[in-house]
Amino acid sequence: MDEQVHESKPLPEINIVEFSDLKAILAKGWIDYKKAPGFGIVFGLIFALGGMVIYLQLMVWGEGWGIFSVIVGFPLIAPFLAVGLYEVSREIERGETPTWQHVLNGISTQRSREIPWMAFVSVFFFGMWTYLAHLIFALFFGLKPMTNVMSSNSILFTADGLIFLAVGTIAGAVIATVLFSITVISIPLMLHREIDFISAMITSVSFVLENKMVMMVWGLIVTGLTILAMTPFFLGLMVILPVLGHATWHLYRIAVD
Repeated sequence: MDEQVHESKPLPEINIVEFSDLKAILAKGWIDYKKAPGFGIVFGLIFALGGMVIYLQLMVWGEGWGIFSVIVGFPLIAPFLAVGLYEVSREIERGETPTWQHVLNGISTQRSREIPWMAFVSVFFFGMWTYLAHLIFALFFGLKPMTNVMSSNSILFTADGLIFLAVGTIAGAVIATVLFSITVISIPLMLHREIDFISAMITSVSFVLENKMVMMVWGLIVTGLTILAMTPFFLGLMVILPVLGHATWHLYRIAVD
C-alpha cells in the first residue's frame, strides 16, 4: 500500500515596508472610509458604546464589578468587527460596492474558519494581563489598609505608586507588543487565504521582526490615534477605528506576497 505524503504549505513570503508606506495606507484607509462610511460608523459605534458603558459603570454608577464582562466581550467580537472592515476594503479594492449582505456574510463565514481562534488568543492575553495587573498591584499595595486607587489616587504619586506605574506600564507594553505582533496582519491574512491561525501568527511576527522600526511607529500611531479618539467621550472611535481597520487591510496587502 503506497504511503501518502502530506506536504505542509509554505508560509507566505513577507516584504520590507518603508515609513512612507504608513502614510500611504492611512490615506487609503481614509479613502475607504469615505467610500463606505456607514460600515465604519456602525462598527466604530459598537466600540464607542462599549467604552461609554465602561466609563459609566466605573465613574457614574459605581458598578465596577460589571466592567469585567464588558471588557471580556471586546476581544471576542473585535476580530469579527475587524473582518467586516477588511471585507469592505477588499470589495472596494475589487471595484465592487460593499453591501451589508456581503459584509455580514463574510463575517458569518469566518465563524467556521480560523479567526475564532484569534478571539480566544486575545481573551487569553487579556486574562494574563488582568492577572499580572492584580499581582503587581498586590506586590506594591496589598499590605496597605484601605487602598483604593479610584477613590484616592494620591497613592499613585508616592514612591511606591510611581514604581508601580512604571512596572505596570512596562508589563503592559510587553504584553501589548506581543499581541500586536501576532495579530497585526494575521487576521486579514486568514480572511484572504486558506491558512491556519498558527501559521498566520508566525507570519505576522516574522513581518514585525523584519520591519521592527516601521512597525514600532505603526503601533505608536495606532495607540496615539485611539487614545485621541477616546477624548470626546469615545465618539472619535466611529472615525478613527474604521480608518485604522481599513489601513490595516492595506498594510497586509503590501506586507505579504
